[in-house]
Amino acid sequence: MVTSERSLDLTFSALSDPTRRSILARLAGGESTVGQLAEPFDMSRPAISKHLRVLERAGLVRRTRDGRVSRCSLDAVPMREAAEWVDRYRRYWEGQLDSLSRYFADDINSKTRTEE
Repeated sequence: MVTSERSLDLTFSALSDPTRRSILARLAGGESTVGQLAEPFDMSRPAISKHLRVLERAGLVRRTRDGRVSRCSLDAVPMREAAEWVDRYRRYWEGQLDSLSRYFADDINSKTRTEE
């Protein structure tokens, strides 16, 4: 999947804040109102709304209005795209570690044969 640099930047920026990660964790359990999302935090509703706008800009949260009530839901597609991006580098590093492990195993085997 092709992911734009801008999309990745927005996703990683949104995920960089512990409050926003906590909001996403709560939304993983289902839709919530802004008031419900604000409950566990010691901050104003406008501050929570700022966090939600960052998450919306990154495409991680969708907000709908039902009269005077704003409801939020999780859209995890950008996180999947970020995870796929990270996964490419995980495979690279696993390959590097496998090579290093083989190098040491070969080195130990050659020393063992020399000592015999």
